[in-house]
Amino acid sequence: MLPSTFLKTSIALLAAGTLALAQDEIPVGEFASLTGGSASFGQSSHKGTALAIDEINAGGGVLGKKLKLIFEDDQSLAGQPATIVRKLISQDKVVAVLGEVASSKSLEAAPICQQNKVPMISPASTNPKVTEVGDYIFRVCFIDPFQGTVMSKFALSKGWKKVAILTDVKQDYSVGLAEFFVKHFNANGGQVVKEQKYSTGDKDFKAQLTSIKVTKPDAIFIPGYYAEVSLIARQAKLLGIKVPLLGGDGWVGDSLLKVAGTALDGSFFSCHFSADDKSPSTQGFVDKYKAKYGAVPDDMAALGYDSAMILAAAIKTAGTTEGDKLRVAIGATKAHKGITGTITLDEKRNAQKPAVILGIGNGAFQFVETVAP
Repeated sequence: MLPSTFLKTSIALLAAGTLALAQDEIPVGEFASLTGGSASFGQSSHKGTALAIDEINAGGGVLGKKLKLIFEDDQSLAGQPATIVRKLISQDKVVAVLGEVASSKSLEAAPICQQNKVPMISPASTNPKVTEVGDYIFRVCFIDPFQGTVMSKFALSKGWKKVAILTDVKQDYSVGLAEFFVKHFNANGGQVVKEQKYSTGDKDFKAQLTSIKVTKPDAIFIPGYYAEVSLIARQAKLLGIKVPLLGGDGWVGDSLLKVAGTALDGSFFSCHFSADDKSPSTQGFVDKYKAKYGAVPDDMAALGYDSAMILAAAIKTAGTTEGDKLRVAIGATKAHKGITGTITLDEKRNAQKPAVILGIGNGAFQFVETVAP
């Protein structure tokens, strides 16, 4: 049996080594929907975030320390974000939180981060209410008033004056985007001929689509998420609806076209990023992502990457991970050359940046145009 003094010394040395290791790392939290109905969003944003963290650490880290990404799966379920973020803050002692894509999930977590004075950066939550929670809450994406206005302007530019709306009432994102589309569309000579609703998880939309069809719209605006949109498109085609479907960045998801097939051909949606952009920064990101994951990155991957890079730049600028100073540094982000465009955070902690409009043809995405704020 070893002498007790030897044991005590060994334990003390082990503890010191563990502490030294921890002191060489900066813990950063992330929550994302890695499983469940929004898994495509969460997996992509997480991969982009992880790629950025790897790059930052390969370049020596920040303030002489490596970033340690502590990520949790919220399973696409309400209630999970709040539980996870409390754990990240109280147990893991993270200096900042990255997430979520879905606005409803971010709205759950944001008050907890605000209360604990831990900065939170959402990669893709576009509902205006997210950053209204408080001065520790930021985002690197544009917001729904801009996105809704972009799609309204696009519809009007195409001569589509009569539009029907199909909204997911369970998602703050969908409700907000519909609201801002309708406001701009009605104010600029358009007419919303029918408004119908559905809920996340629904599978049958024939009643709503039949009601819309009789109004003979020029287009149908569906500001929902990819899982339901793909089914809506298939059912619309079966019902003989041939007008374009319009949407927002919630359409981005690897199962959208796998499920919809060619049913979405002739449709359009707004988003944050196009892998077809020929700029060196975009193509460099695409190449790195493909090398690591064997796939082409989407919007959520690019936004996840940008959120981590902006956080790292702010830590460097602040010279510390202390909450209030880090908050100020993040808020001072100006003209950051991101993968999703040049990002400036305004006084409301929202990103001022361009939107991209993609069309769909032959079962594939096609770049249409970039729209400046």
